[in-house]
Amino acid sequence: MTTTAKSVKPRRYHITTFGCQMNKADSERMAGILENMGFEFSEDPNDASLILYNTCTIRDNAEQRVYSNLGRQAHRKRKEPGLTLVVAGCVAQQEGEALLRRVPELDLVMGPQHANRLEDLLEQVFQGNQVVATEAVEIMEDITKPRRDSHVTAWVNVIYGCNERCTYCVVPNVRGVEQSRMPEAIRAEMEELGRQGYKEVTLLGQNIDAYGRDLPGTKPDGSNLHTLTDLLYFVQDVPGVDRLRFATSHPRYFNERLIKACAELPQVCEHFHVPFQSGDNDILKAMSRGYTQEKYLRIVDMIRRYMPDASITADAIVGFPGETEAQFEKTLKLIEDVGFDLVNTAAYSPRPGTPAALWENQLSEEVKADRLQRINHVVTTTAMERSQRYFGRTEEVLVEVQNLKDPTQVMGRTRGNRLTFFKGDIAQLAGKIVRVKITDIRAFSLTGEMLENLN
Repeated sequence: MTTTAKSVKPRRYHITTFGCQMNKADSERMAGILENMGFEFSEDPNDASLILYNTCTIRDNAEQRVYSNLGRQAHRKRKEPGLTLVVAGCVAQQEGEALLRRVPELDLVMGPQHANRLEDLLEQVFQGNQVVATEAVEIMEDITKPRRDSHVTAWVNVIYGCNERCTYCVVPNVRGVEQSRMPEAIRAEMEELGRQGYKEVTLLGQNIDAYGRDLPGTKPDGSNLHTLTDLLYFVQDVPGVDRLRFATSHPRYFNERLIKACAELPQVCEHFHVPFQSGDNDILKAMSRGYTQEKYLRIVDMIRRYMPDASITADAIVGFPGETEAQFEKTLKLIEDVGFDLVNTAAYSPRPGTPAALWENQLSEEVKADRLQRINHVVTTTAMERSQRYFGRTEEVLVEVQNLKDPTQVMGRTRGNRLTFFKGDIAQLAGKIVRVKITDIRAFSLTGEMLENLN
């Protein structure tokens, strides 16, 4: 008998994740749901019966990659009707039903607020329905167990959504309003991670400094009962979790009390990720960022006063509408003056539904590409200068994985979040904190020799 449709492997899934740490954390949770449903993970998307794209709409190139990958799988589905196609995340939230018109082979379109509901939504799909879930919802406490991509480090969401209205950003439109988790639920998740052997936890929020301002209760002085600083004190002693990080911070809310807490708590690593986006005050005002270059530099000064060796990393956008050459050069000067360990850079990309996308003073792609190249050169040069301080020093490194480019080496991170490579056996060292003498430096990574195992 001749068949025209190839049968897909039953109950196997593949997830492709685009974008930020929040998306990666969402993908881990959705993978955990799928495995609880009896699905097995497949490295090869073409060997899976369920394909899920967890999407990002912050940059246009990430969005276009989604459509490219989706087109290939939609073509495959015409031959393999048992294939289930899911688009989750920010593109799904932004496009909604329009995605179904563009790609009618899709089974499920779901925004990031619906990640915890994946099983219920798929049940509707398996009953023969085409489902769109993008309506605003209150995020319920997540009792699912994520399928972690690492056995050493883990992300824990502490606040969802964002109430900021930066003129270039789609996050408030696609991730909804701020919703903080209760401290007890966050600690319970961390305690379970500690029991499972995870050594490092990164607390996540699109605007993590806003944590707690939507929760009930006030202190005697009238301030919010729950803040990120209070949360750090509440979870810093979770058994088994040796290191604690948090991201992403907003300069508008970053304060001295938070920095002092980081300096006092030994579990909190000496690393701050505080995006500045531009070094020019007029551009920052046009972006609706709510701070000035001067305030940002005061934040840097406070960090250096309490934690002189802390790593400071950031994000920057070049080519924002109306940005002049002189304004761009202020961004370059800010990078040089601060001495960042790393700056994630991007050329401005107009995003649907954002005010800046409609402005008439858009810059040409040629100008944006030129500025991106120039800022990346300054970022690399500055990072190399910052790396000099590591040469000959002994650093505590948490070992995470084997170095895929050199199987004789393992890879880990310093407390300042610098990638570090050294010779070792991953089977013996994974999850261990070791002392490493740094023998070679590069702009964004280090190489060293292991001196002793601290565990």
